[in-house]
Amino acid sequence: MKNISPKRLLNNIFLKTSGGGGGFDADATAYIAAVEAADGAALEAGVKTAINDFVVGCKADGIWTALKASCILSGARTLSGAFVPLAGTAPTNNNFVSGDYNRKTGLVGDGSSKYLNSNRQNATDPQNSRHQAIFVSTGDSLATGTYIAGGGDGFTGMFNVSNSNSLWGYISNGVTSIVAASQGNTVAFKGITRSNSSQALLRSGGITTSGSITSVSENTNRTVAVFAQNAGSIGFYTNGRLAFYSIGESLDLALLDARVTTLIAAYAAAIP
Repeated sequence: MKNISPKRLLNNIFLKTSGGGGGFDADATAYIAAVEAADGAALEAGVKTAINDFVVGCKADGIWTALKASCILSGARTLSGAFVPLAGTAPTNNNFVSGDYNRKTGLVGDGSSKYLNSNRQNATDPQNSRHQAIFVSTGDSLATGTYIAGGGDGFTGMFNVSNSNSLWGYISNGVTSIVAASQGNTVAFKGITRSNSSQALLRSGGITTSGSITSVSENTNRTVAVFAQNAGSIGFYTNGRLAFYSIGESLDLALLDARVTTLIAAYAAAIP
């Protein structure tokens, strides 16, 4: 009898149980197949399981359909694989190269020229139902750097202001903000959401901060930038490292935080 390596045996078992969608969520299976096609190689069984658990978990939490433009900027074997969208259209890469990418911790900016065009216009989402979220693996070290921002007023999104170590959040409003003191340069999940016309929520470091902010309609329509701010021109680049981003309609930030944090931890355990 021909000997089969343990690694190959594990992969065969995975293919038999999940390869055609058997036991795996259809959306997770489609995403995995697209990443593997972009990579030109199969993902580890543990990585595939982590992806499936994330998708199934988001659906169980009722937050999956709120993700309208999202990328897991980690897990894939290649930079091309990391740009396969989990939801929505793929981002447009501006100046990132393979050396900027780490499978476990994500993609790092340079603070001067590298960013992603999410190809999601901020005004696409309802004025009073929207969110933006990221997972920060390494904090920004610049005086001012923007993890993700763009839209009508140029400020709809999330700012990292590391010189004061505060996270500034703007959502459907370019004048008043929520400030989470001492949270600007913490790592892990950060998000902001609005589900009504009078209040917005910002989450960072496992803490959710609320602000009484009346929503204002967008005066122009711009795409949201990741690793920078789009205010008509691209600026305020970050040199931080991100492993995930999402843009879309309102959702429960604590639930998304738990799912994304678990996903990134599972990647770290599954990737050699």
